[in-house]
Amino acid sequence: MLRIAMLSYHTCPLATLGGKDTGGMNVYVRDLTRELGRLGVHVDVFTRSQDEHVPHVLHDLGYGNRVVHVPSGPEEPQAKSQMANYIPDFVDGIKQFAAEKGITYDVIHSHYWMSGLAAEALSDAWGGTPIVHMFHTLGEMKNRVARSEGERAGVDRLNGERQVLRRADRIVVATLAEQTQLRFLYRADDRKMVVIPPGVDTSHFYPIPADEAKQYIGLRPENRMVLFVGRIEPLKGVDTLIQAMSCLDLQQAYKPVHLAIIGGEPNVIPENMSEEMARLQKMCDDLCMGGMVVFLGKRGQDTLPYYYSAAEVVVMPSLYESFGMVALEAMACGTPVVASEVGGLGYLVQNGVTGYTIPDSEPEALCEKLSWLLGDADLRSSMGQRAAKYAMDYAWDKIAAQIIDVYKELVKKKGKYFFTT
Repeated sequence: MLRIAMLSYHTCPLATLGGKDTGGMNVYVRDLTRELGRLGVHVDVFTRSQDEHVPHVLHDLGYGNRVVHVPSGPEEPQAKSQMANYIPDFVDGIKQFAAEKGITYDVIHSHYWMSGLAAEALSDAWGGTPIVHMFHTLGEMKNRVARSEGERAGVDRLNGERQVLRRADRIVVATLAEQTQLRFLYRADDRKMVVIPPGVDTSHFYPIPADEAKQYIGLRPENRMVLFVGRIEPLKGVDTLIQAMSCLDLQQAYKPVHLAIIGGEPNVIPENMSEEMARLQKMCDDLCMGGMVVFLGKRGQDTLPYYYSAAEVVVMPSLYESFGMVALEAMACGTPVVASEVGGLGYLVQNGVTGYTIPDSEPEALCEKLSWLLGDADLRSSMGQRAAKYAMDYAWDKIAAQIIDVYKELVKKKGKYFFTT
């Protein structure tokens, strides 16, 4: 049996989605671990403990696989700028856990650059255990679209990413776009990279009849909803979507249509509200959009299929996405997607087939595509059906099998042998 040490240092795969540091990567680690377990691979997911009241070892992912919360610095949320300081504690905690359990891991699979640095230290301590790494987002790409100094990735991250690229044995990239970005911005070794997209849980994300989905989330049958799901940060381009919806508001034929925004914390006191959430809410007030925009805050993964299925269209107006898990989940639920033609979204959403791709930061173009979809039920239906069919190619059993092939290749190169179950 293969034994994998999965590192997700800065965020736990069990965390509720929509928070500051919770999103597609959490879903990826959680669902990949579950599928690997189903296929007979033992995985321990190591993450930094952020709450002393949460048990350090949880079996929520099934198949005997574990999430291990490793005390590393204060057991409370920390700013990313501070978290790198606790990586040595994280590494020591993992080594102690492995020694106490008597486990030797065949492969270390790390996610995001800080986990990659931890993987390097662990590999050195364990005699060269192979490292598979996935970045999920890249600092150089974030800097290319940053609108302010506060949005830019720091030097520590950029240097850390390059260090991980040098040390890792395999880099899993989600799309050819990410491979190209790594090649030209980081001069990454092509021989190390393998393109394997994230998957989608098609047993969880599938088309639910719209009337049933609307009833579940509290909508009336005649209500119409445009949906955004994601973190509330400038990179996600929610301001472009709000501007596009204000354009639709002038077209009486499309009323009542409202925009539902899932993510962030919209109802906290002003001094605790994020700068971006406050900016977006003020934008709605300035545009006199009234109840047209509803900020729903965080929602559990179990409820998302209902929201996707109840929506007329899901929008991803991002300035940068390495892949775009939300788009894939929405398509699996039979809902067309309108997305910026950036990064992985340009590969994932088939323009004119499963939805539309548009230039980023252009609310007029987004408004046009929304008008087409909201005004044509047959178009929405045909695109939704094609989207659901297309998403089946990304079912996790197919994707996890490709990841296992990478593991086996590295284990074989190291001269180790194992028996699959």
